[in-house]
Amino acid sequence: MDLRRGFRPRPRPRRRPAAHRPPGRFRVTPTPFRVRAALTTAFACTGLTMATWVSRTPAIRDLTHSSTAQMGLVIAGLSAGSMVGIAVGGTYVARTGARSVVRTGMLAIALGSVVVAAGAGLGHAPLVALGLAFLGFGMGSGEIALNVEGVALESVVGRTVVPSLHGAYSAGLCAGALLGLAANATHLPVPVHLLAVAGLTAGATGWLVRNLATGTGREQQRRTRVPLRETVTGFLSVWRERRTLAIGVVVLGMALAEGSAGDWLPLIVVDGFGLTATTGSLVYAFFGAAMATGRFAGGPLLDRYGRAPVLLTSAGAAVVGIALVSFAPGIALAVVGVLLWGLGAALGFPVALSAAGDDPVGAARRVSAVATMGYLAFLVGPPVLGFVGEHVGLRGAILLVLVVVTVSGSFSRAVAKPSPQPTREAV
Repeated sequence: MDLRRGFRPRPRPRRRPAAHRPPGRFRVTPTPFRVRAALTTAFACTGLTMATWVSRTPAIRDLTHSSTAQMGLVIAGLSAGSMVGIAVGGTYVARTGARSVVRTGMLAIALGSVVVAAGAGLGHAPLVALGLAFLGFGMGSGEIALNVEGVALESVVGRTVVPSLHGAYSAGLCAGALLGLAANATHLPVPVHLLAVAGLTAGATGWLVRNLATGTGREQQRRTRVPLRETVTGFLSVWRERRTLAIGVVVLGMALAEGSAGDWLPLIVVDGFGLTATTGSLVYAFFGAAMATGRFAGGPLLDRYGRAPVLLTSAGAAVVGIALVSFAPGIALAVVGVLLWGLGAALGFPVALSAAGDDPVGAARRVSAVATMGYLAFLVGPPVLGFVGEHVGLRGAILLVLVVVTVSGSFSRAVAKPSPQPTREAV
């Protein structure tokens, strides 16, 4: 019996190294293919959930009896939650690893959908805003973790990956918008629609988390606990860098171009052109398809022509597209504008995040800071456009987005890759 007791401790040390083998697991157990599949699934589920909410905004507005200005405040809950998620996401990635933050973020997205469904069913706008806050928190914190995983994957495979991952998000947007189109056409109750997507997201989370490495983000930081004061100081120190500030301006405008379409495009179609909610969902699906096309095709273009020229061209396309949507006399020309809008806004956010992570030293803080600027646009954009749209209409309000995108395009040189010397030193 003593011998049996003596053998009991032996399996535990063997299991512990297996559990603490994340750095090796990234290269051996979860192959780059499986990691990319997991990240693609996470981005696609996030886009699907976002499109589900957006495609049902006209119905939710009617269920909650909200005005355009009130809907702006409700949508601000999404941006506020995103800002909180961005603020804490970088810190928790550094302390626990990206996989843990991805798990928490995806479950928060599913929970947010459930709460939004409850708010829509009860006709309670503040409850919808609370659900959007959970949804935004999951998207904000997951944004940091997923992009850290994506940058690590790029270093393994040796080519650009992040834009295509964001393309999966856009593909999820397109699929979600088409499902929203069918839901609107068949008068599917909003709570049933949202709960089905929440169940799908929660189920996919269990699979994708198992295919991600445990210590991806944590390996870039010290394993000891980081004091809160030091964390805040390190985050603020990033803003002293001119390049990071310029990248922040770029992502501010391009994220506003992307987010404003997500928040208001279906309502622009309904209120601005006098069409049905079903048509609004269809147009938004077209926008998502344009975004996905631009992101999947963006990798080769970026490798061939460079980040700065491609981003400058993208900003110009977005400006022309927004102008067409604003001034088009009919929906046909506006759809052309939606195409240019989607293609132009496609690469701004992923390219800015990739540029922020060029230097591996402090990459997590820079990615977090730049993402904060992007989500600041998501936070400020909805209420501002809502209040302006209350007076001049949504088609007139989006001209503000046009101006901001024009300014951000003038800073496109900031995303250019630095000289190869830092890369050689890092390698």
